[in-house]
Parts: sequence; structure tokens; C-alpha cells
Amino acid sequence: MPKIVINTCYGGFGLSEEAMIAFMKKKGMKPIVKRKKRWLRGTPPILSPAFYDGVVDNEHYVSDWDIDRDDPDLVAVVEELGPEADGPHAELKVVEVPDDVSWLIKEYDGDEWVAEVHRIWR
Repeated sequence: MPKIVINTCYGGFGLSEEAMIAFMKKKGMKPIVKRKKRWLRGTPPILSPAFYDGVVDNEHYVSDWDIDRDDPDLVAVVEELGPEADGPHAELKVVEVPDDVSWLIKEYDGDEWVAEVHRIWR
């Protein structure tokens, strides 16, 4: 049965810095964390991490949003780290679906669930 990582709270999917580094290492990448200043309207600037594979440039930028949710290394990291894998606005969970199910991830305000693909007409 395939295992899939979803976010189970409002906010959205995201990995912690520790989880992102662990994932990159499992993929054989050389994680480089560079801090970037980010401004949110009405708040002081914060330093947020950006992840790169060996070289700091756009070609080597690695984002948690680009990771397939059924990636075995992602699943392993989330299972190993538990709540420590959660990003700033996430509560990650691993769910299993039957082998013969064609699935997709649906969400409302970042709270996600796995749904079976079906046909619709409008």
C-alpha cells in the first residue's frame, strides 16, 4: 500500500529545517542552508532558510513543494522525525491507500486529505 505525506492542519504543507536536511541527505544531496531576509507586511524582517544542493544558485535550489508526497525518502523522514518534521504551519501525517487506488491530494486552507480520483462532468 502506498504511503503518502499530508498536512492535517490549516496552514499548509511544509518541512522543518531538520526534515529538509535529512531528506536531502537521503537523496545523496549536499545540503547548504542559506538564510534569506523575508518581510511580511507589518512585521520585522525574519531570516528564513533556503536549501540548495551543493551550490547556492537557482539551478540548485531545493523546495519541499517539489517533493512527491509518496516519495519513499520523504515518508521515511516524516516517520523517523515525527512532529520534528513539521514545518512552521504544518502537522504532517503519513496515510496509506490501497494499491489499486488512483489518488490525489485535496485541501482546504492548507488542511489536506487524500481523495480517490474519479470522473466529473460540468
